[in-house]
Amino acid sequence: MLLSDFDYDLPEELIAQQPLEQRDASRMLLVDRNEGAWKDSEFRRLPDYIRQNDVIVVNNTRVFPARLVGRRDPTGGRVEVLLTREIEPNIWEALVRPAQRLKIGARLRFGDSRAEILDWSTSGLRQLRFDAPMAQLLDTLGQTPLPPYIKRPKGTSPAAWNDRERYQTIYARERGAIAAPTAGLHFTPEVTNELEARGARLVEITLHVGYGTFEPVRVEHVEDHHVDSEFIQIREDAARAINEGRAAGGRVIAIGTTTTRALESALNDEGKVIATAGKTELTILPGYKFRITDALLTNFHLPRSSLLLLVAAFAGRDLTLKAYRHAVMERFRFYSYGDCMFVI
Repeated sequence: MLLSDFDYDLPEELIAQQPLEQRDASRMLLVDRNEGAWKDSEFRRLPDYIRQNDVIVVNNTRVFPARLVGRRDPTGGRVEVLLTREIEPNIWEALVRPAQRLKIGARLRFGDSRAEILDWSTSGLRQLRFDAPMAQLLDTLGQTPLPPYIKRPKGTSPAAWNDRERYQTIYARERGAIAAPTAGLHFTPEVTNELEARGARLVEITLHVGYGTFEPVRVEHVEDHHVDSEFIQIREDAARAINEGRAAGGRVIAIGTTTTRALESALNDEGKVIATAGKTELTILPGYKFRITDALLTNFHLPRSSLLLLVAAFAGRDLTLKAYRHAVMERFRFYSYGDCMFVI
């Protein structure tokens, strides 16, 4: 299949620039794969579609302040760094802007800290070596790494938009992501309590969202695309709860594409989830046979993205794009701070 087969038109004004005042006030498009149909709903009604023994699996990764703004030595020119992965202590992979002006050996400064560019890759990532431990630098100067389609007026304080708190799920615990698992941003304690009252169980697993999740698809034929590895962890108690719920007749409901990727990466030959900690290199494209994921809650994703490819693999390309066109026509809010879709 061609990448152009996964395109759609989206008016720019439908890209959500800030979250709703209430997390669970988002709209939700209910998509039924068996019926090939959809209907408009609200996220607050999610418990209405949940059955006893369903297992709702969430990604408890926590976004760290991975965006740094600094200066180039000795010119003083502005530089922006998005840390993507720690290779070893004080050495990180990062996206750097302006990339074309920063060659190997270039030196950068962030407050009292210094960094040097060691290497770069064809994907645009640079390797940086910092001269001091990163924890204090990130806590003092690091900013929330919002996606580039979310615009903040220059000169305004990041605190004014409350992104540091709202660009986290309420169950974010394991620090290590450079982007939020956005399907989880809609959850509130009230919705969680109601889900559990319906006889469902919430289970936490971890996938640290990295560059692989949002790296552009650069190939013409989608089967040639490969998603970079990301760290996952599924603890023994989580694996047991998922397997027990399914054995009791419940569905495994993945909250987000990152949760789906982690779940589908951690199965034994019998199709049961196993405890694991390490990297997943699984790439889910149309034609993939899902083994554990029975339903998927997900936000609306960028055209031609690996995330849209995953959703199309689960719901079918034609149904996915028809549902997206309906969401555009009905003026749903798109992307990270936008509305969601529940595919059953």
